[in-house]
Amino acid sequence: MTVTLPSLDLELSLAGRCGPGRRLVVGLDEVGRGALAGPVAMGACALEIVDGRVPALPEGVRDSKKLTPRRREALVEPILEAVRAGAVGWASPAEIDEIGIVGALTRAGLRALEGLGLEPDAILLDGDADVLSAALVRPDRPAPLVQLRVAADRDCASVSAASVLAKVARDAHMVELDGLAPEYCWASNKGYGSAAHREAIDRLGTHEHHRRSWRLGSHRAAPVAPLTAVGPADSAAPMDSGDPAVPRDPTSSRVPETPSPAPVPPAPSPAGVLWSDQWPRQHEEERR
Repeated sequence: MTVTLPSLDLELSLAGRCGPGRRLVVGLDEVGRGALAGPVAMGACALEIVDGRVPALPEGVRDSKKLTPRRREALVEPILEAVRAGAVGWASPAEIDEIGIVGALTRAGLRALEGLGLEPDAILLDGDADVLSAALVRPDRPAPLVQLRVAADRDCASVSAASVLAKVARDAHMVELDGLAPEYCWASNKGYGSAAHREAIDRLGTHEHHRRSWRLGSHRAAPVAPLTAVGPADSAAPMDSGDPAVPRDPTSSRVPETPSPAPVPPAPSPAGVLWSDQWPRQHEEERR
């Protein structure tokens, strides 16, 4: 079987489109969009490209889904040493319930970019839906170029690296949340819809960290509408949401440490209805 190795070809091409000299290209990737509980996370890795020259990323950087947990964790520090800056942005379950998953992805992406502390020239975003361009328009400066690429986490090294940062940070956060509600098995399922997780929802109801607007429990969700990007009004949000479910790292170039929120007892509530703009139901084998 042929293994696809990520390269920096598209990042170099984007830098060239922005003109000669020093250019900052940021790879972005999300983790947790299809989970039933916990925040969605967006990883960001900024590369400094000078006249077509870019520092090499660590050997072994791949799409985070293709790596073991131990290998992902071992790659975090080498990635942060190689890139110009790295950060993870978050949007809480409460925000997902309030504005839907698309708006939450926009907020997480904006927070990740702000956490870099840099003004990128170009952004490489995994997927086929632009959840950022409209939110990046500002009257005081040109918006960065946003390039979409399906399977960028597989093919583009900056996005692969971003996926590793986001996956490691979110997994660690879900392990901490498991201490608040071990019945839901978040340490093992990371908030996704495993059989044990759904059975616990049927038996106990939902917890503070569940996405209560989603269809939870053992009943399957109905098909939903295709993804649609959101505008600036939907994405504007302060860096600090005040929600204990959101790990905070507004300025550091390091992956944020996992927070230790105060315990919140499970709060029963009926299974909710999917947002019309939510991503399609996850497959039996979770994407993340």
